[in-house]
Amino acid sequence: MDYLVVYISKTGNTQKVAMKIFESLPGKSKDIVRLEELRAEEADTYFIGFWNNRGTCETEMMDFLSGLHGKRVALFGTCGLMGNEDYLKQVERQVAVFLPEDNKYLGCFLCGGKLGPFILEKYRQMQAVSNTPQIRALISAYEDAMLHPNEQDLDNVCRFVKSVLKQVTKEEEDQNGVKR
Repeated sequence: MDYLVVYISKTGNTQKVAMKIFESLPGKSKDIVRLEELRAEEADTYFIGFWNNRGTCETEMMDFLSGLHGKRVALFGTCGLMGNEDYLKQVERQVAVFLPEDNKYLGCFLCGGKLGPFILEKYRQMQAVSNTPQIRALISAYEDAMLHPNEQDLDNVCRFVKSVLKQVTKEEEDQNGVKR
């Protein structure tokens, strides 16, 4: 198989992005599967999706990434807190570190995603105790996250897929000695 989209999604955000990635991949030699339903499928190029869990991914995803060898891997994920590029780079590093070095890392796409209502409740409880600018900012970020992933996010993930496919094509041409 050429491409395999593997993802874990708690609220449906990452699944929505995964479906868009799958639609964007060319040809018929591709599949999409939730991590918990993955069997022994193999592919040359993996698009692996996660939801941001306190700056990294779920343990099951860590284990899956750690077990991949000799593959091309692109990561994608959804985060409730967006807007801070340093934080997003940190999330990417915290997840990519689980990929063994014999894989070809192709980059990471992160976009916003809705948070569960229990998060807003937690923020409201904090606000009742102390209505600080930081807590108001968290509530504002929560409200913004409720609008994601949106059409712009899905357009951006299509551009990410195109950039990954260019890398794959270039690598294949280089391996086959094709001159451009």
